[in-house]
Amino acid sequence: MIVYAPAVLFLVLFGIGVLRDPRRFSNAVYLGLAVISLFFVLLRAADTAGDHGRPFLEWAVVALLLIPCLGALVLPVFLLANGVKMIRKEGRSPANLLSFLAGLTIFGVIGLLIAAAATHSRALGAVAGTTLLIVGYVSFLFFCFIGYAFLYGRLQPRRDVDYVVVLGSGLVGGTRVPPLLAGRLERGRKVYAAQAARGNPPVLLTSGGQGPDERLPESHAMADYLIERGVPAEHVQREDRSRTTEENLAYSKAIMAAAGADYSCVIVTNNFHAFRAALTARKTGVNGQVLGSPTAAYFWPSATIREFAAVFLQHKLVNFTVCGLLALCGLLVWLIA
Repeated sequence: MIVYAPAVLFLVLFGIGVLRDPRRFSNAVYLGLAVISLFFVLLRAADTAGDHGRPFLEWAVVALLLIPCLGALVLPVFLLANGVKMIRKEGRSPANLLSFLAGLTIFGVIGLLIAAAATHSRALGAVAGTTLLIVGYVSFLFFCFIGYAFLYGRLQPRRDVDYVVVLGSGLVGGTRVPPLLAGRLERGRKVYAAQAARGNPPVLLTSGGQGPDERLPESHAMADYLIERGVPAEHVQREDRSRTTEENLAYSKAIMAAAGADYSCVIVTNNFHAFRAALTARKTGVNGQVLGSPTAAYFWPSATIREFAAVFLQHKLVNFTVCGLLALCGLLVWLIA
């Protein structure tokens, strides 16, 4: 029975965490640990199953073991292809190179492992093993992130809210709403329309300041977009000072709290950004969950890597400490062996 204890523990911690506040990264970690624990439960079940059930469980175990192996070969090819497409469609900015660089990194790690095995070099083997430990840790966090982000994105508001906050992004030509931002506004307008149909329309709060290459604040262009599409002007409010997601939420919170301390809201952004925005909303004390709007499929890999990198760096003390300890373990093994 002890093999079941970790899986039960992490599932209970995950459930409690989600009920307390879905906007916690610890929920993602508990989910990942629960999945790993359930894999060991499956191994145990395959070992103890009778003749009828054992073949199915053994094939399930083999399939689960093959997934990361095949993924290590297929994923970098996909990332490189996606990186080329991002460069063609969006340009060569550092953010658009992320999926391409991630694919090269995976191939680099595979090459390092092959070289260590082929040369039988003790030093190269230590470097390869240490690199594999660190990559494994970062990969675990990454898959925790995308797994829980997917689940978080399925959440829907359960009750009426006072505000629908739409987070801004850059404008085209300094004045026009681009498709990415239009998706956020349409999702916000849909939430507004559904609640207005129940007789309690919320305020649509557009949030975004003016960038150096923009002729007007993003929130003003966003408000104009909504009003042109039928949202009454009296139901639209602007927050026009923010330059970052944290400022979006902090300044929007100030506006909402000034109207009433017991306000409630939902926050709308793109689906790849929803979980990090939720973490930031919790950090800034905003009383609301986050909804995601659809994003072009080719844009999602690089954007998700960027979001994960930002969350990883938000917890840099813990993450760099763990990576440092893993590197130290690799060094000690090399010195002792």
